[in-house]
Amino acid sequence: MHKWIVADAGHLGGSLRVRDTRISLSLILESLAAGLSVAEIVDAYPSLTEESVRGALTEIAHRRELQPA
Repeated sequence: MHKWIVADAGHLGGSLRVRDTRISLSLILESLAAGLSVAEIVDAYPSLTEESVRGALTEIAHRRELQPA
């Protein structure tokens, strides 16, 4: 499995972002919450691909802190 989510102090102040972009994970989640589709997000941010958005969403969903105890 690819690692789609990265964070480092040199980009976005260390916020979680999609690998090889300056697009934060929070921006993607906010866009989805506002009703945008993955395709619409990709259209709005050309550095993203559907694969990278779906991969990042899958990766965050499987994070240990989000799993039931």
